[in-house]
Amino acid sequence: MLKILLPADGSESCARATDYVIGLARSGAGVHVDILNVQMPVLSGHAKMFLSQEVLNEYYRDEGEKLLRVPAEKLKQAGVSFTEHLAVGHVAETIAQYAKQHGVDQIVMGTRGMGSVSNMLLGSVATKVIHLADVPVTLVK
Repeated sequence: MLKILLPADGSESCARATDYVIGLARSGAGVHVDILNVQMPVLSGHAKMFLSQEVLNEYYRDEGEKLLRVPAEKLKQAGVSFTEHLAVGHVAETIAQYAKQHGVDQIVMGTRGMGSVSNMLLGSVATKVIHLADVPVTLVK
């Protein structure tokens, strides 16, 4: 069975990557998908002064679950086996680290996420994942 990591960020590129994975599963390939949302850590000292770690963790969970919902629903409707995962950290590094630690065979992700100006052109997260990952990375436009 092919274990695929699908980073989820709520973008149109992520939706197309989800459709690509569903296509792989429908082609007869045995597929299990780990959907991963990575939340950027709140680094502001001012925010941390007023928010407990418990409140921050709840924020990360709430935001992550929102972004996992659409790909999870699409995979469920298509009958594709999946699990949902949340992480906090620098996005590209966390994706590559997750893939290595969890024995992922392939990463399938969109070329542009919901990021800011730094995601122009190919997308800084996609570019970093390509360089950091030890497994094949398929980028879906």
